[in-house]
Amino acid sequence: MNWKHLTSAGDLDNAISASDLGTVVLFKHSTRCSVSRMALKMFEQGWDESLKDVTAYYLDLLENRPISAAIGEKLNIEHQSPQMLILKNGQVVHHSNHHDIDVNTVKNYL
Repeated sequence: MNWKHLTSAGDLDNAISASDLGTVVLFKHSTRCSVSRMALKMFEQGWDESLKDVTAYYLDLLENRPISAAIGEKLNIEHQSPQMLILKNGQVVHHSNHHDIDVNTVKNYL
């Protein structure tokens, strides 16, 4: 899997714009949280060739808190960690948190 890193407001704008062309996933990860670490590991292990056209963005919450806040504001979504958001046409079409994060859910939005 090939993560694009969200480290600036411009990166977030690019991710939202990219969702006009295809499915985009935003994964908000806390590097200090064991639940987040497990969710990320399971997500990455489940990623397969069927998701080759999905653009996946990774946000390190501890290093980029302002970007997390911007996600909440721009996409009108309450912050959780870990959190997976699926975007299509600039809108959140699905979000899940903690143990509900499942890479197979992304396949429903292809």
